[in-house]
Amino acid sequence: MSNIFEYFGEHAWALEVFLIVLGTAAVRLLARIAFNRLASELGKTHNLYDDALLEAARGPIGAGIWVLGISFAAQAAGGAAEQAEVFEYVEVLRDVAVVWLLAWFALRFIRFVETHMVDAGYREMPVDQTTASAIAKLLRATVLISAVLMALQAFGFSISGVLAFGGIGGIAVGFAARDLLANFFGALMIFLDRPFAVGDWVRSPDREIEGTVEEIGWRLTRIRTFDKRPLYIPNSVFTSLAVENPSRMQNRRIYETIGLRYDDIGVMDAVVAEVSSMLQAHEAIDTQQTLMVNFVAFSASSVDFFMYCFTKTTAWVEFHEIKQDILLKVAEIIERQGAEIAFPTQTLWVQPEPPLVPSDGPA
Repeated sequence: MSNIFEYFGEHAWALEVFLIVLGTAAVRLLARIAFNRLASELGKTHNLYDDALLEAARGPIGAGIWVLGISFAAQAAGGAAEQAEVFEYVEVLRDVAVVWLLAWFALRFIRFVETHMVDAGYREMPVDQTTASAIAKLLRATVLISAVLMALQAFGFSISGVLAFGGIGGIAVGFAARDLLANFFGALMIFLDRPFAVGDWVRSPDREIEGTVEEIGWRLTRIRTFDKRPLYIPNSVFTSLAVENPSRMQNRRIYETIGLRYDDIGVMDAVVAEVSSMLQAHEAIDTQQTLMVNFVAFSASSVDFFMYCFTKTTAWVEFHEIKQDILLKVAEIIERQGAEIAFPTQTLWVQPEPPLVPSDGPA
């Protein structure tokens, strides 16, 4: 026992290091308990930013306690080891570690908010995923660039020199990476104009592009085609491309031309009137939009009428179920009127031969 006291008497720094590490472990334990209790209290509410702060702070604060504790312990050990030059960088490394811990906290906070801003459980009016993703990417880039500059400053680099070099180098990079910059600004235009968002069904009449938008990146947009193939499109393409967004339709249109036999032209007026009444009464048809049923043409093999109306739904599957129901009802109306739906036919009329007249000549 006396030897231990003698050792610590001669090497007081070892006792100091031990106590610092022990105190760091105790503080870390207390912090974990405090976080658990705070999490249970905040779990009773449903506030996005409270949950984001708690979730973002868990890892960085725990790591920060150990970083600070170990750095102070290293400084205590370095004071006794005068010949060890490595201990001269402890303070610089601690400053850099604090910068990156703050950046880590900010990135975790941004990630949590980005994920839950589109969640209706957190917000009465959720933000669309495209906007949330764009803002989050800009904030993450800002945080990372700021962290790098602060770390360079801590190591003794001149920030003004770095920025000046970046300005000169940016000109050369701009010429060398024109396509990359075009894609970047194309993405920026997508985020600002918002012609489509993640989850939208889009297609282009200019090119063979059709599918569901899965991701909008800074360089590429990924579209999943209906046969489940991924399609990667550079964002610069959208600056000169016409894009149709059927997902933002207000209604879907039913436009069908139906032919009756020429023999049924006498009931055409009754068929048209009954079909119009059926559409007016159909619960899935939007009567605030254009609704027309009219006799339109004498065709080669039929007399034609058309119906033109809009459904309330825009869902693709539901629309086709409604259209099927309406077409079957039209067929029932035609049958009820004693008419038939025409199909291409030809009628051959044969001129009857005149009767034979007996001659007046001799028998």
